[in-house]
Amino acid sequence: MTYQIDATVCVGCGACSGNCPVSAIESKDDKHYAIKPDVCVSCGACESTCPVNAISQK
Repeated sequence: MTYQIDATVCVGCGACSGNCPVSAIESKDDKHYAIKPDVCVSCGACESTCPVNAISQK
């Protein structure tokens, strides 16, 4: 199972992107980020880094 970012909660801080060991998180637009499911290794590093709890495992 991979992780997903809830765009309605994401504040676009980029903390998750900078903490992803496989660069699976990219800027979707100027305000939100998205996780590339084909690259994500489900390590959970992004979830624990998100200051607004916008990331969860699906």
